[in-house]
Amino acid sequence: MDIPMLPLLLIVPLIGAIVTLFMKKDKKHSRYAAIIFSAVTLVITLYFIYDLWSADLVSSESYKWVDTSFLKIGFDVGVDGMSMLMIMLTSVLVLLVSVFTDSESDRPNSFFALILAMEVGLMGVYMAQDYFLFYIFWEVTLIPMFFLISGWGGPRRHYAAIKFFIYTHVASLVMLIGIFALVTEAAAGGALDFSFASVKAASAGFAPLFQTVMFGLLFFGFAVKMPLVPFHTWLPDAHVEAPTAGSVLLAAVMLKMGSYGIIRICLDVLPEGAKDWQNIMIVLAIVAILYGAYACIAQKDLKKMVAFSSISHMGMVLLGIATLSGEGIQFAIFMMFAHGLITSVLFMVCGIAGHNIGTREIPLLGGLAGKMPIFAAFMMFGFLASLGLPGLVGFPAEFGIIMSYFEYLQSIDLLWLVVFALMSLLLTAGYYLWAAQRTLFGRETEKVDLSKVHDVSRSEALALGVVCALIALFGLMPSIVMNMLANMPIILTGVV
Repeated sequence: MDIPMLPLLLIVPLIGAIVTLFMKKDKKHSRYAAIIFSAVTLVITLYFIYDLWSADLVSSESYKWVDTSFLKIGFDVGVDGMSMLMIMLTSVLVLLVSVFTDSESDRPNSFFALILAMEVGLMGVYMAQDYFLFYIFWEVTLIPMFFLISGWGGPRRHYAAIKFFIYTHVASLVMLIGIFALVTEAAAGGALDFSFASVKAASAGFAPLFQTVMFGLLFFGFAVKMPLVPFHTWLPDAHVEAPTAGSVLLAAVMLKMGSYGIIRICLDVLPEGAKDWQNIMIVLAIVAILYGAYACIAQKDLKKMVAFSSISHMGMVLLGIATLSGEGIQFAIFMMFAHGLITSVLFMVCGIAGHNIGTREIPLLGGLAGKMPIFAAFMMFGFLASLGLPGLVGFPAEFGIIMSYFEYLQSIDLLWLVVFALMSLLLTAGYYLWAAQRTLFGRETEKVDLSKVHDVSRSEALALGVVCALIALFGLMPSIVMNMLANMPIILTGVV
């Protein structure tokens, strides 16, 4: 009997969330349960990746949900190279944040249950092959993140949680209007079929004006999630107030839902609309890249600096997408994966700084390399990976995006515009090296007592070590990721 592997990626963490929720309020047992269930999910993911390699990285399963003469909704799930990368990233990081979080004593059963519930929603978004199912899982991810921020966040956690929910939920409603319009237009008076395949089959008949308008509606919903300037203001607040595990999942995996949706839906179904919006996407990307980098320089809180750096790096992702070339899209997906790994290291070290030292304020820190050498090594590794050091995963991703952008500008005889993308590399190196110099190698300040501070714990070192190893592995062997994406139709042809 064939085992339905794809639904297992939803069922296992869902069972884990329920089991963990009803456990006694003991941090050890709740954490162990989360580790076990997330580890099982990761094993299934790794097995599935191995199984997919013999099938050109395409697999799907479909179950009828609603099947009437006027409405067809299915529990349709499937994966290709892009979704498999995001699923792998999700399963790895949920396990590692469960390992990392060894000191959560405030309602640990609820805390780890929300982490596993977040995994269910994220897996569903990246596997959905039905627009109705996609939207349900999209909304599901908001709920556990809202409660993680509101229940375990910092002093302004309630404000940050509400702001996060309002921004992303309003954007989701706009996206929902676009989805209904797509399905209705594809139906052409027949049954409303929400499957990706049905809408894709009918998309060739979509009028150019319809594609342009629908692209704008859907793009808005996805852009707020990434987030792009000027829809970004919810992100720094959410990151600063969220617990470390919430920040890791929010930045490393949840933000990727926006760029994933642009590629999976907007480019695939509305190619003519993408061409009309191309210049706007490029402008928004450049603004996000430069604004995010400049804002990082002004930050005093380490965590807020990393939050703004995510805005800049997600702008780089959009820049690759906006080239509309197969290579640009491929490297944009690579950048999504690379940023997910790198930002998890950065938010983990920020969490350690806040917990072990008692502050994340850069002006108050100094001399940490002498007092916390292992912590300093991980922080420096994360900084170097994020600024694009060759040999680490960020370098091939950023290099590929800039080369794709260079080729696009060459084709329209505006090559000088590449300077704006290159400026971001200088700014990124600037704010990371400046932050490292002040916090790790500067003089100790009298405002913070480092005499009794302790270095990273074994569980924290284990989680950080695994992520750093993956950053080095995929930086030295980027072909692993590139080969997973090579057979995607949109990468083979670009937006035509």
